[in-house]
Amino acid sequence: MAEQDKLLDYLKRVTADLARTRGRLSEVEARDREPIAIVAMSCRYPGGVRSPEELWELVASGGDAIGEFPADRGWDPAELYGDTPGTSYVHEGGFVEGVADFDPGFFGISPREALAMDPQQRLALELSWETLERAGIDPASLRGSKVGVFTGSGGQDYMSLMAARPADSEAFVSTGASAAVISGRVSYVLGLEGPSLTVDTACSSSLVALHLAVQALRRGECAMALAGGVLVMSTPGPFIAFSRQRGLAPDGRCKAFSESADGTGWSEGAGILLLERLSDARRNGHQVLAVISGSAVNQDGASNGLTAPNGPSQQRVIRAALRSAGLAPADVDAVEGHGTGTTLGDPIEAQALVATYGQDRETPLLLGSIKSNIGHAQAAAGVGGVIKMVMALRHGLLPKTLHVTEPSGAVDWSAGKVELLVDPVEWPRGERPRRAGVSSFGVSGTNAHLIVEEAPPAEAVESGDAIEPGDAIEPGGTAESGGTEAQPPSDAPVLWTVSGRTAAAVRAQAERLAAFTAERPGLRPVDVAFSLATGRAQLEHRAVVVGSTLEELISGLRSAAEDVAREGLTAFVFTGQGSQRLGMGRQLAGR
Repeated sequence: MAEQDKLLDYLKRVTADLARTRGRLSEVEARDREPIAIVAMSCRYPGGVRSPEELWELVASGGDAIGEFPADRGWDPAELYGDTPGTSYVHEGGFVEGVADFDPGFFGISPREALAMDPQQRLALELSWETLERAGIDPASLRGSKVGVFTGSGGQDYMSLMAARPADSEAFVSTGASAAVISGRVSYVLGLEGPSLTVDTACSSSLVALHLAVQALRRGECAMALAGGVLVMSTPGPFIAFSRQRGLAPDGRCKAFSESADGTGWSEGAGILLLERLSDARRNGHQVLAVISGSAVNQDGASNGLTAPNGPSQQRVIRAALRSAGLAPADVDAVEGHGTGTTLGDPIEAQALVATYGQDRETPLLLGSIKSNIGHAQAAAGVGGVIKMVMALRHGLLPKTLHVTEPSGAVDWSAGKVELLVDPVEWPRGERPRRAGVSSFGVSGTNAHLIVEEAPPAEAVESGDAIEPGDAIEPGGTAESGGTEAQPPSDAPVLWTVSGRTAAAVRAQAERLAAFTAERPGLRPVDVAFSLATGRAQLEHRAVVVGSTLEELISGLRSAAEDVAREGLTAFVFTGQGSQRLGMGRQLAGR
């Protein structure tokens, strides 16, 4: 009998251990598949685009951002244009405006060091700061925290311009021209102590960086991650090189998946996303623009040429991304394709999509490419596609792809249900979450595919105007709760604060905020006050305006922008104690 009791006790312990093991395995599996929230976004792209909202306006309206070569980089269009060695037969592309503008003092960088810094480092710094503020986070508050930086980049051609550099900048060239420092400088300036790395897989760099950030968040290597890509053409080298290969569209425009495709069109840009585990974003009260539900990366291996794409590898990376998200192909509505407009790459990509997404579905997969609007932004192309699809989810619209005469005849479109977005298509909410795939294929052979999904219902925030950057959060609550504490009376005066490194910066901020709020009469002054006080860095120079109505506060901002201070008396109130308190306040106010 004693032996039976021992055996029974042992079996109970084993059963309990197995239950605990199953529980731990379930937790690990859930963590490895937890959606990653996109908390905030910022970008710079051709066509004067300086925000995700402006990028959306461009693609939703069918805008074409391709234009003449820039005049602020020392390029001589007359000497550059041609069809001989050292020239380009294309004289148009997509360029970021004002890429030479940079305020080094804001980041504590000397002018000499700034001169030696690759503009890709400068853009990464500016957009990382902006992304955090758009999330309602004071960048200075993250110093010493476990925040990662994952930046995709490509060509590093700025060093070639440093041959004529001033001698007093030589000491900074080694860091200024380093690809590794693109991410490292962001971590250094902001004091971030999570993983920090720069990824170069050519055209797939930014999507690979996002994939690595997602993996790091799920493994607990960082609590948040700044991830994306940046590419600036400091020299016209890409145009010259591809002119010799006859790989450029003569008019500089990508005709993605079209029968009229005649080559790619070079452009540049930058995009940075702030990522966080969905559970953390909910707990922290952060807005959730969308979630990344799955991603995958692989390699072409030995294709029919070093730079030639491999269709079966593209199919495999798509299927791997679907598996990581636990989805079937029919669960995805649309794909933001790589779509560079080349006669070799586009048909291979389209056939891979037909073979994967185009099977066993009732409604067709809708296919488009932002490259038709802004050109091929190379290392920053993938993140631009992600931003476009996040905005498409939020606006319920899939924009059309430009320059399509008819779908490419090199693709058997009848082999599956895939259709080109030759016209805008409404994308309303349905019974299941809306989802889109985003593809990037690098000339190095590295392929990446990512699946973006609308935010879960618990994270849905009512659409409406909010202080930029970032949605306003009600005082005393979170983006989920909408505020549960008692709210101040609607006519109570509030403070709007603006700050900057210099007095001129404060005036510029005041002018920008005045213009922003004037265009949005539905804003509540208290929401703007809360966002300004809690979600922006409080820098050395500051201005404060006081008012009860939007009109009063906007008027105050305009006065601050014009450097007009309101005249009035200043009092220092010493509260006193006991019976002295009331009398002291009255007497001091009277005097």
